[in-house]
Amino acid sequence: MSDEAMHHDVFTVERTYRAAPERVFDAWADPVKKRRWFAEGEGWNIDSYDLDFREGGFERTRFRFGDGPPMTNDTVFHDIVANRRIVCSYDMTRSGQRFSVSLATLVLERAGSGTRARYTEQIVLFGQGRDAVEQRRLGCAELLGRLAAALGE
Repeated sequence: MSDEAMHHDVFTVERTYRAAPERVFDAWADPVKKRRWFAEGEGWNIDSYDLDFREGGFERTRFRFGDGPPMTNDTVFHDIVANRRIVCSYDMTRSGQRFSVSLATLVLERAGSGTRARYTEQIVLFGQGRDAVEQRRLGCAELLGRLAAALGE
């Protein structure tokens, strides 16, 4: 693939939750809770979901939107500090073709009795441009909103 077919970018999404950092972190670490807010949703068909939440562990999702093509999200956890930080990398495919690779960092900070979450993603897109970065940013913001709902906010 030529250099012209790749696009590199970085974005950050921030959100404040009423829940304490321990509850927010647990929603990322617990496989049942994470699947509910991260993988499931209206119109999504989940073929498989596995989470081994530890440094060196993984998260694997096989899914389709409606009758769309099969997609994958394969994550490796590189650094985990309980209730404070998660650093991971992940790649995504559609119909067996990789279309993105990302390094993602989630930082959790106490904000009063709640939590300020800052999610930063460094992304490489293959065969896509800047519009796809904005779509990914919006998707991540939506996921953090789904997390808020899962926390009862």
